[in-house]
Amino acid sequence: MQTVNIHEAKTQFSRFVDRAEAGEEIVIARAGKPVARLVALESASLKPRKLGLGKKQFSFPEKFDDLSAGDIADMFEHGK
Repeated sequence: MQTVNIHEAKTQFSRFVDRAEAGEEIVIARAGKPVARLVALESASLKPRKLGLGKKQFSFPEKFDDLSAGDIADMFEHGK
């Protein structure tokens, strides 16, 4: 873990972001006192989604294939 002052963090921000992205923790200090911590965000899980999670939560009109684009847009916008 490295501590840097605000001025250094501003002038070399991209470099510190790259280091944080690589897993390093950077502490940013003002007048020698730590005030912030720069760390990477947790990456989103790339697990495949399970099919059927929304089963029985949605319904389609019987003649959905015959609806115009305007009718379908109205269903999304107004729930009709």
